[in-house]
Amino acid sequence: MAIDNIQLGGNIIREDSEQGITRIPENRTLMANQFTDDEPILPEVVEGLKTSEEVFNYFRPNVDVTFQNKEGQPVMEHFDFKNVADFAVKAMTEKSPFLSQLSEDKEFFEKAMKSLRSNKPLLRAITNADTKAAMLIILKHFRDELEKSL
Repeated sequence: MAIDNIQLGGNIIREDSEQGITRIPENRTLMANQFTDDEPILPEVVEGLKTSEEVFNYFRPNVDVTFQNKEGQPVMEHFDFKNVADFAVKAMTEKSPFLSQLSEDKEFFEKAMKSLRSNKPLLRAITNADTKAAMLIILKHFRDELEKSL
């Protein structure tokens, strides 16, 4: 089997198989949507862009997003998209300090909850109303001390 004619999207089939490599037809059209905040003045048809990389380089999609922090204050973030993978949650989280912090907080609280659920002495302590109240007082005291130290 000749490997010279492999194209994007071709499926390589072993030589002892009766199938060959299926080519992707060349009469395909790539449609791109608006991924920016700015409305185009006039719609334009752009020809000659053959790859998604060329489309991203030509249009340079970006967006400004306003998040709201836990105090209710707006947090502005700007996202530039250089390829399709940049639209994934993980990629956007890595690019955004705000989303990264939220992700770290979420991971911390999930680990803390898992740890608390498996802590038998703590579970016994919070089932008793008196020990639960005493623990809350201690935790509030710790919180106050931490806030003072910051």
